[in-house]
Amino acid sequence: MGNKVNANALRLGISKTWDSRWFFSNKRLFRESLFQDIKIRRYMMKKFSVAGLTQVEIERSLSGMNLILHSVRPGMIIGRGGKGLEEVKAHVMEQLDIVAKKDKEKFKLEIKVEQVKKPFLSARYVADFMAERIARNFPHRGLIHNTMDKAKESGAKGVKVTIGGRIRGANIARREKYQIGKVPLSSVRADIDYAQSPSLTRNGYVGIKVWICR
Repeated sequence: MGNKVNANALRLGISKTWDSRWFFSNKRLFRESLFQDIKIRRYMMKKFSVAGLTQVEIERSLSGMNLILHSVRPGMIIGRGGKGLEEVKAHVMEQLDIVAKKDKEKFKLEIKVEQVKKPFLSARYVADFMAERIARNFPHRGLIHNTMDKAKESGAKGVKVTIGGRIRGANIARREKYQIGKVPLSSVRADIDYAQSPSLTRNGYVGIKVWICR
């Protein structure tokens, strides 16, 4: 069961919480807000991938919104004099269809950037870290073992990595599994972080899945 279900979704409400925290009883508002959150999160992940963005939390109220960005290199998001945050605010306002000055003054948008102190305990960062290097034709086995060792040194109890596709340009796609330590996927109370990231190589996409037991 643990291998068939998203490890983060399985633990929602037990050891994990939702990345988007809000509720509207109006179905139309709920639908629009959900699509807005998806667009905002995709934009953030794409724009600040170099900054090591691992998580985007969105908190809504009737009069405002709070964005909490978890990044390995927060300085790259903030920019000089906070220019980076101003660009983010402008884009979010566009997605929310808030254009008039009166509406901007009424709507309170706050953006917080928090630093990830131990990046190798974040499955999102580890998956993107390996995907970037595999796309640059790094030897995958040495890369995976070194990355798992770094996660173990950071305090992880166990790490599991699955990689699939035409690895190293092979004619036939295959899947390889690597694991160090204990990763109890069926135990709901275990603090397990999960992420998957595609790596675009010359011979096609190579998929990477990472489970980290913290």
